[in-house]
Amino acid sequence: MSFTFFSRRTAVATIALASMVAILTGCAAAVVGGTAATTAFVATDRRTTGEQVEDKAIELKAGSEARLLLEGKEGRINSSSYAGQVLLTGDVPTEQDKQQAEERISRVEKVNTVVNHLRVGAPTELSVRTNDNWLQTKVLSTLVNTKDVPTRTISVTTERGIVYLQGRVTQDEGERAAKAAAGIKGVNKVVKLFHYVSPESLIDPREIGQTQNTSNNTSTDTTTGSTSSLDNGPEAIPVQ
Repeated sequence: MSFTFFSRRTAVATIALASMVAILTGCAAAVVGGTAATTAFVATDRRTTGEQVEDKAIELKAGSEARLLLEGKEGRINSSSYAGQVLLTGDVPTEQDKQQAEERISRVEKVNTVVNHLRVGAPTELSVRTNDNWLQTKVLSTLVNTKDVPTRTISVTTERGIVYLQGRVTQDEGERAAKAAAGIKGVNKVVKLFHYVSPESLIDPREIGQTQNTSNNTSTDTTTGSTSSLDNGPEAIPVQ
């Protein structure tokens, strides 16, 4: 009986201690995690939370429009949205379907631009699409292992051996990412659809004031943290 009582008392004490540790650990994690989350956000995705939510909504609505357009027809329309820039890939039966897809999706709320790379013709063979999936995995893996490439702020789409890169990057980051993707065997072409930003715009907002005080830099990007696009539309680079 005494053994049972001792075990229960020990168990209660252990549970209480574990709870306290969990609470304290949770508090520490909240503080450290708060900082880590901010750092991770800057390092992994340069869209705001609102932009990320909007892009998901755009893709869902674009998918709905595509299904309505292709109802009763053979074809497929894939859409990838990054900061309101929508890339369309896939196959449609006619040129009219291609134009209608662009028109419909351009009217979706929060869409800024539509990059229409739909192909007019019979649906792509399953074997080609399977290879595209493999290539996309290979590209993502390569980018992760490429120095100074902000992988998680880059969206990768692969269609018939063509790799499309979207994201908010500096000119140097975009160039490194594109060259890394172009070096992969089986990639036919790499198309850059980046929104280019200045390195100064990526400075932690808390540091901007310090930067201005020391350099008197009055650049708009540095002052506002602007992520305005500096790109000139799709740009393809040669494959090795």
